[in-house]
Amino acid sequence: MSTPKVLNIETPKVDQIKTGVSDEVREQLAKHLSVILAETYMLTIKSHLYHWNVVGPLFKSIHDLTEEHYENLFAATDDLAERIRALGHRAPVNVDEGKLNLSVSLPAGGMPNAFEMIEDLVHSHEMIAAEMRDMAAYAGENSDPVTEDLLTQRITFHDKAAWMLRAVITE
Repeated sequence: MSTPKVLNIETPKVDQIKTGVSDEVREQLAKHLSVILAETYMLTIKSHLYHWNVVGPLFKSIHDLTEEHYENLFAATDDLAERIRALGHRAPVNVDEGKLNLSVSLPAGGMPNAFEMIEDLVHSHEMIAAEMRDMAAYAGENSDPVTEDLLTQRITFHDKAAWMLRAVITE
């Protein structure tokens, strides 16, 4: 059985619930889903920024693809937050307090060129998918097929998004 790294974030509990998933497992799932939720928001914002600011011969491809992606990502944030709530915890409120150690970040030092945008997005999608794989396995091993299924659906999206983005720049 794999054990996720313990995160240093608070997810205040609400009502006691009895779903067949232990309190400890629900807390770990909620903590990790909180990070995934925050990273999904960051990737939504990054995708939207790139959508608005891409220029050059790849403009149309990246513009259309990032729009498709940020719309999917934004919808996913609701599903992720609602799953955290169903696990008996509150969704994260303040990412800036340093309690969530995020892998996805916004571009620093100006807007990258189109090629760099794609590389950055591919990297972000791959990182999130890898984190989700570990969490999906943990959920499955601990009798939470609902969280496992949600993460499997999200992994499918991120794998496809990374593939489609790579295809834009691969010869």
